[in-house]
Amino acid sequence: MDVLEESEKEGEHKENESEINKGRNISFIAKADQLDSLIADIGVMNYPPSYQKNTTKEQVMLQYAENFSQQYKYLYPDRKPLLLSPLNECKIQKFVSTTLRPTLLNHKELYTWKGCAEFVSDFLIVDSLDPITDVPDYLFSPTTVLKRQKGNCFDFSTLLCSLLIGVGYDAYCVSGYAVKEMCLMDETKEICPLLQADGKDKKKEVTPPMKKYAVKPIRELQSKFEMNQEARKQAEKKAEEERKQRDMEAMLNLKMKGSRDIMYGLRVHCWVLVLAGKREVPENFFIDPFSGNSYETTNERFLGIESIWNHKNYWVNMQDCKLGVKDVIFDLADPVRWEYMLPSENQEIVVPNSYEYLLDEGEDNDEKEVEKIFDMPPSWAQQIVISAKDIETRCPKGEKIIQYKKVNLEKYAPYLNIDGMVKRLIEYEDVECTSFVKVTEWYANRKDMLEKIERNMKTRTITEYFRNGRHLALKKHVYRSSEPETERTMTFNGKLRVDGLMNRVETPTEMTERFSDRPDFLMYRNTVFAKRLKKVKLPGTIHSNYRTILKITERFARNRKKPAHEDVAEQIFLINAEHIQLTYHREDDRITAVKREFILPPNLMQKDDQEVNMDQIVMTFEVDPLAKQCKNVVLYQTMMALLKAQTTSMQAVRDSEHEVREILKDRAAERRANELSISVYDTERNEKAKEHRRTQMRIEEEQRLRRAEEEVDYLAPFLARLGQPKKITRKIAIMLRNDCLADMKQRLINKANLIQSRFEKEALELQNKQQWYQQNQISMTKEDEQAYLSYCSEAMFRIHILEMRLNKHKETAPSMYLALEDKIRKDPRLAKKLKGC
Repeated sequence: MDVLEESEKEGEHKENESEINKGRNISFIAKADQLDSLIADIGVMNYPPSYQKNTTKEQVMLQYAENFSQQYKYLYPDRKPLLLSPLNECKIQKFVSTTLRPTLLNHKELYTWKGCAEFVSDFLIVDSLDPITDVPDYLFSPTTVLKRQKGNCFDFSTLLCSLLIGVGYDAYCVSGYAVKEMCLMDETKEICPLLQADGKDKKKEVTPPMKKYAVKPIRELQSKFEMNQEARKQAEKKAEEERKQRDMEAMLNLKMKGSRDIMYGLRVHCWVLVLAGKREVPENFFIDPFSGNSYETTNERFLGIESIWNHKNYWVNMQDCKLGVKDVIFDLADPVRWEYMLPSENQEIVVPNSYEYLLDEGEDNDEKEVEKIFDMPPSWAQQIVISAKDIETRCPKGEKIIQYKKVNLEKYAPYLNIDGMVKRLIEYEDVECTSFVKVTEWYANRKDMLEKIERNMKTRTITEYFRNGRHLALKKHVYRSSEPETERTMTFNGKLRVDGLMNRVETPTEMTERFSDRPDFLMYRNTVFAKRLKKVKLPGTIHSNYRTILKITERFARNRKKPAHEDVAEQIFLINAEHIQLTYHREDDRITAVKREFILPPNLMQKDDQEVNMDQIVMTFEVDPLAKQCKNVVLYQTMMALLKAQTTSMQAVRDSEHEVREILKDRAAERRANELSISVYDTERNEKAKEHRRTQMRIEEEQRLRRAEEEVDYLAPFLARLGQPKKITRKIAIMLRNDCLADMKQRLINKANLIQSRFEKEALELQNKQQWYQQNQISMTKEDEQAYLSYCSEAMFRIHILEMRLNKHKETAPSMYLALEDKIRKDPRLAKKLKGC
């Protein structure tokens, strides 16, 4: 039976190999057609000459690569061919290192490796290798990959590596082999990164250490044996459920896998290696370009490495990868482990001692000098350009869905959804994703400052999170129903509220509030209401419909300015029973505190002349029996102050109820409106800015047309004097010429007279000022003399300017007059009529 089984397995293995080879042949035939179709879609004519031809240095580099490839095939015939000189989008061979284009972009999101990896994984669509067991015959430039928004693992890695090198990381593209899930971007067995981040954020509760002299807790009168038996049963039940869940997942994995993976270790994959050192990277790590996740260099998902390269050199891995890449050492300066293509300063040729006599020092130095002369040609690809719109949109068409283990993650671009949702995480109970247990939605650019909503299907609760800046400083709202007087918890930012409210917990019969940093030291208020027969709906919000208050409990922090026996720690108002209970703070050297209870007489506030017996009203428990008893007048004043405090507390409770109803009313309106806030600088979405811009453009166009229509006609005023004659005769032409020239002459004379008058005025003022100075020179102070000198300087400057303007006007006036006369003679309306004049 064993021999038959082995023969059957060998037959199945041979059939699988034949199917793989058959697929390779079919894919090899279709590869040329596929490349032609891709190039036709891209459009070769739009690319610069560097894409369509090679420079002399690039041709030499291709010769180096060809020679290197031939030696590699001869020395290692069992290893697969290397990716050295694939075709680009213009069917031109380009060396892989020259395809990288290091670029530093002006986007803060792309300044870290995490931001670059997330952008590449979100922005591009995965196009699997065909066949998946061979390296591709073509490798497009990063600019083309961005235009197509689609590519294989080598395209992903080339773009990501270019961005990482541009921002200062020591990054390399890695060609090797990986598991099926990574090559096909199957993340259904992976835990969602968002859930991992939530798990890290949750801090463990640290129990305070037990004090030496603390009061021991009450002894639990329960059987430890029964408790242990119950815990054992619960543990066994939980272990059984976990075992069933694991079996179910294993069965599902078998269904998905079908049978043993016959292509294990054969699937080609390309990823990015980041070495430690630059950008304060402490350890080497891998980045999967498909998912954008980082992995340790010892991760079992990576099965082998053939070669790595950056924009400066190319290295071939000479280490054994039978057990994966966990034992690979990434010391690229070691020529034994990594065979380089171009020598560099950090790499030295290691020669065994037994062969040193074969080397001549002169020849060796010459060879090194020759090798160091040639370096890697510059990149032939265009500079990478990523617009702000691409950064904002991220995913193709603005949306992307990723399936993880028991989780579906949906990503959306801002403003794509009318409610502003940018991310949704759906958690399922089973692996088949049939029944979901929790839905988390993230929002952005909401006017109501909504940031996140969590819907828990098991507890039937909804949790809303808000950013800072919301009305009433609401941060978190947990509820089951949007109607008032139901179970809900509200968390506020107490630093932004006047009353210092931090938390409010409400049930149909209770409301508990907690405060901080209040001037009256109030830190807790609990209100008990009477049960209502009918629930109040939100539209009927009126003050007369509030619940009946039965009890109010308030607690206060310690006020060190008062003695402990006068500083109230807790006060309880029993509204129906008309009792008020007080508990004062405990003295530092006491274990009990002073307590008082006021039994209010009926209709106390209605009768002013009512006699009050304080001995029957007040019940006091004193800690110190020798303490002096409080006077009745003080007790009476305390009772009246407590009655006012009771009224104030009841009003505060009513205000809190009203605030809750207002919040619920606002949230209901905000859910219906779904209004988004748009920045004034966002010209694409801001309708007011777009309308203003359109109005400005229309006004400018109208002004331009008006100026074009209303060009200055120097004959217009003179034609108006003559009544706009329909036909210009010789007599009218002569009159127009004479009037126009006379007007020009008069304007030139008037301008000259104006300049002359200003010149004479300035000269006269300067002369008068000089005479005044001669008369008062003896009695003048230094300040007056300095003011006189500055005035003279300014006056001389003005006189000089006016003199220059007058001389220039006298020089240009005759030429201006002759130019006008020549213009009149050449005017088509007057030229024929003035001929011979």
